[in-house]
Amino acid sequence: MVHGFTGNPQSMRPLAQALAAEGYTVELPLLPGHGTAVEDMVPTRWSDYVEAADAAYVELARRCEAVAVVALSMGGTLACWLAEHHAEIVGMALVNPFIDPPADSFRDVLRGVLDAGTEVAPGVGSDIAKEGVTELAYLGSPVAAALSLFDGIDEVAAGLKRITCPVLLLSSRQDHVVPSSSGDVLVAGVSGPVERVWLERSYHVATLDYDAELVVSRTLAFVGEVLGAGSGSEAGSGAAGGMVAGTAS
Repeated sequence: MVHGFTGNPQSMRPLAQALAAEGYTVELPLLPGHGTAVEDMVPTRWSDYVEAADAAYVELARRCEAVAVVALSMGGTLACWLAEHHAEIVGMALVNPFIDPPADSFRDVLRGVLDAGTEVAPGVGSDIAKEGVTELAYLGSPVAAALSLFDGIDEVAAGLKRITCPVLLLSSRQDHVVPSSSGDVLVAGVSGPVERVWLERSYHVATLDYDAELVVSRTLAFVGEVLGAGSGSEAGSGAAGGMVAGTAS
């Protein structure tokens, strides 16, 4: 499972635990620069996130017969990169993935902010409708890292046709971080079958929001289909199925 920009595994943990409880081998890595202090993220770039996600996938694939990817937000961008480079991935369940490249005008604004000496802009984490629930994301967003992410989105969007595995797309009607147009780009771009489920009560971090149970149930059903029911855990000679997943931007 691959988390997203400025987030950490906390936003995916309930879903990861539900998958593990079903006997799947679950890998939920912490991306470079995340989960500590925002200053640690300032020097990181898209290439660092790709390298970490790819390493987690390769290690899990070494131990398992088949791997599916579950991800949220920027984790969805990384998931698509993995599927574009590893055709053997059997399926992806993506919650509000960031796939639609941001406009050049927005990037120019961020470059201006960076040139003016501001390294960290206001954060985008914890977009949740449910009161009393908080995503433990950074309060700020490193600007240079964000611009690097946008370059990564360009690369991923251009390669969507290489994705042939089944995709479960879980899209929030109201998302204040990643517009639903990202889901539209994914649906139009991939070559494999896509099932889209609309989340009517949740904002961006739907894994912790009102639709969390729906996200879990639909993901479990999807994983059961693509990995096969009854996949065992890692104990013994090796797991039958595994996943790599992530948190929110």
